Amino acid sequence: MDITRFIVNQRDKALLVGDYGSYRKQSSRRLLVVRKKLNYSSKGRKYSPKPPITAEDIASNHEFIHLLLLTAERAWALAMYMKSTHTADSSAQGTTGSTKRHIVSRLQKASGYAAQLVNLLQETGRSGASTESVLEARAYQQSLQGAIKFEKRSWEQCLQSYSETRLLYLALAQSAKPDDVFKDLLASTIDPSMRYAAYQLKLPRTISIETIVARYLQRADNSYVAKALKSHPDLLQEPGSAAKKSAPGESADTPKTINWRSRTVNLEDATTAQALASVSAAESKLASFLAANQDSDRRVKAAAFDDVLIPSQDAVDAVKTAIDELTAEGVAQGDPRMQSLQITRTAVNYNLVEWRVGRNRVLCGQQDGATFESEPMKKPKRPRADEEARVAQEESIGRKLRRLKERVVLYDSTLQSLDSVKEFPGVAADQAFVNELEAKKAYFSSLRCLAIARSHALHGDKRNALALLARAADISSLPLSLTIPGDSTSEGVPKLEVYQAQASFLNDLLKRLVLRYQALVELENLKSEASKNNTAKAIPMIERLHEYPPEGVDLTNLVSYPPKLQPIPVKPIFLDVAWNYIDYPGRPKKGTATAKDGKAEEPIAKAEPKKEAKKGWFGF
Repeated sequence: MDITRFIVNQRDKALLVGDYGSYRKQSSRRLLVVRKKLNYSSKGRKYSPKPPITAEDIASNHEFIHLLLLTAERAWALAMYMKSTHTADSSAQGTTGSTKRHIVSRLQKASGYAAQLVNLLQETGRSGASTESVLEARAYQQSLQGAIKFEKRSWEQCLQSYSETRLLYLALAQSAKPDDVFKDLLASTIDPSMRYAAYQLKLPRTISIETIVARYLQRADNSYVAKALKSHPDLLQEPGSAAKKSAPGESADTPKTINWRSRTVNLEDATTAQALASVSAAESKLASFLAANQDSDRRVKAAAFDDVLIPSQDAVDAVKTAIDELTAEGVAQGDPRMQSLQITRTAVNYNLVEWRVGRNRVLCGQQDGATFESEPMKKPKRPRADEEARVAQEESIGRKLRRLKERVVLYDSTLQSLDSVKEFPGVAADQAFVNELEAKKAYFSSLRCLAIARSHALHGDKRNALALLARAADISSLPLSLTIPGDSTSEGVPKLEVYQAQASFLNDLLKRLVLRYQALVELENLKSEASKNNTAKAIPMIERLHEYPPEGVDLTNLVSYPPKLQPIPVKPIFLDVAWNYIDYPGRPKKGTATAKDGKAEEPIAKAEPKKEAKKGWFGF
């Protein structure tokens, strides 16, 4: 009875191609299919009462579990659809009034069906359900209860429900058959909601999620929590407690000092020291994970960086809080305590930037995205009916452009992070460090130009691609002299350091691409010139008398022979009529005569009577 996997798969399948509205329609269609399969649909009347589901029904057919889950999910999807619609509408003033009540009503309906499922699965003797299935159903029901309290803004009760949900999912994740679906559900839904509720209760951000769970979990008269803690008693141990076992290579001691460049300062603030200890522990876990999962997908590796980014942000907040407290006490900036905290602030902020950049580099792929290979297309889960072998399809241009666009966004984020480092206290005065930052910025700028050039090349615009590649090649030559000697493969976790092997690889790659696209552009120029010449030569010479042939006259293409039937302009009849009324050069004026010696004769004294002329076709 994979209850959680069934719910997550249904949501992912619908939300991948649509929104919560489409998910509600999909749940309705699937619910109709399940009812017909179980012969549970009403016949004749729409609102006829249906027989209640019993534990024996679940034992005989697990589709009755899907029946209850789909009914609950349909109500949940409607609530989320209404909430997302009002959130996206900028003109609306949030979800208030009847809409708020309608959302809560749908969530309560979903929670009611989930509670019915929990009550049926509790009877393990009749339903045949395992302890894990009961805990999954309870965790699902408590997550819906937490969503109800979240909408009602009952933050303490919200934390109580979500704390039980998180504890149960962690127990299921550490079971005999661990599954990442529980961790994904915690990271995407439960933990952010708990963080927001803790923020509304004005709890400090330095408090970990485990501490919040231990504080707000309702253990009295809760058999589900007792079952989870019986199998996993270490779930409620807070970070930094003596009972918590340290990971391999993890130091349990709280650091006393911190190093930044050539300076070492003491950590006088206990909260900051504890936050840095959590960062060190998370870094060790991340290094072990990346070393053991080198062939994993890049998205899985990037998700592991979140366990380091969260405590790093907590360390930054702890240092800022300590500085604000000293400022409120009236401590001057030149005080040694303030100076130590400013150096610590620069160190922890730079460490946070390093991990953000490292996560972006992992998402970019091999060699920080310098190489670009086609990703294999996903094979269908179900074979074709005719059982014919499917031909492997090449990745489409649209998918390639989407991947390149994602890389450009990651490079932009990295460049913005590098620019923010210059604003840290004491960085602008360290010229050597600023030069290192400029070299790293040039490295990632060249990668950004390379990604944009590849997108132009996919569109067939080789001239713009060549210009961008030439720009990238010029930029990539700067980091060569300021990079760290060595290779990144021997260092393990990628961060902000750019090694000489990486910069050299990128520079050589760009030089080869520049030469390649120079040849392609030259071929395009030659082809266009040849096509122009061929087009001009195809026209006979008699039709190109207004053009000067620089290459000489082709005597074999003077006229088209045999001539083709073509329309030609004909002189209209009105021009003959106008001849009598227009004075053309060289034509004597009417009423004068020219003598043989060139002198004009005298006009005739008396004109002869004019005979009436015959009228033509037009009456002239």
